[in-house]
Amino acid sequence: MAKGAREKIRLNSSAGTGHFYTTDKNKRNTPEKMEMKKYDPVVRQHVMYKEGKIK
Repeated sequence: MAKGAREKIRLNSSAGTGHFYTTDKNKRNTPEKMEMKKYDPVVRQHVMYKEGKIK
């Protein structure tokens, strides 16, 4: 059976608060590391979140 193209990832806050979101992405369509601005409730601001591995 074929292996799925989607991989679970963790979006870590660049503010250094330790807050993170989990999501998934299609590795074939977006092979580069994902970065997006999302809300960090610890600092109560929108900050940049960068992709990291789920441990």
